[in-house]
Amino acid sequence: MAKNKNARKAAPPQGRARRWSAGRLARSAGRGVVALVALLLLGVAALAVVNPPVTPYMLSEQRRLGGLDHEWVAIDHVAPVMARAVVAAEDANFCTHWGFDLGAIRAAITSGGTRGASTISQQVVKNVYLWQGRSWPRKALEALITPVLETFWTKRRIVEVYLNVAEFGEGIFGVEAAARRHFGVAPAALTAEQAARLAAILPDPKDRSASAPSGFVERRARSIRDGAATIAADGRAACFQ
Repeated sequence: MAKNKNARKAAPPQGRARRWSAGRLARSAGRGVVALVALLLLGVAALAVVNPPVTPYMLSEQRRLGGLDHEWVAIDHVAPVMARAVVAAEDANFCTHWGFDLGAIRAAITSGGTRGASTISQQVVKNVYLWQGRSWPRKALEALITPVLETFWTKRRIVEVYLNVAEFGEGIFGVEAAARRHFGVAPAALTAEQAARLAAILPDPKDRSASAPSGFVERRARSIRDGAATIAADGRAACFQ
């Protein structure tokens, strides 16, 4: 009987046990968050120097189509006007923001969502690390990772990766495949007109053609060509060229 009585005294109070269990769960959750943050930082830092061989969307399209046309090309082997064209088309203030273009966001809100506000940095995060779609979880992760990307990557690296993972047609990914398939040239040989046409089919490359442009694509390409010349002249291309 005495033995059982001592055993009962040794048992911790129920409330204390619950507090200990809650504390243990909190510490475990904290360690999990730290591990996820560390993994995120490692993943972003690694791809600052290592070329991503494939993206989640490319894998999805590869399964759907049975193959892709994609070959990585260094930005040094891409005509400079091509980089200027995609920046003029997608993110004219690329060199002046830290991942988010607040002016474009305000304009998109004012227009009721009819205008896009995603920067090239955000698009790279979505394409390389996340999945397609407009879900709030994806947008939240994109907002979290984009400033980290801007911290670890140079602007030139962001443009280089963008040029290599962007979709330029059904099963066509990256500027190397796009230049060859649409115009039969290497990316280093792209003219201002060809670069503008490639940029003009973004972000809807499945329904637009750079090699057989519609009137809309031709008008958009002219605007992009002028924009690329403008950002070259006013210094807004200096951060990536």
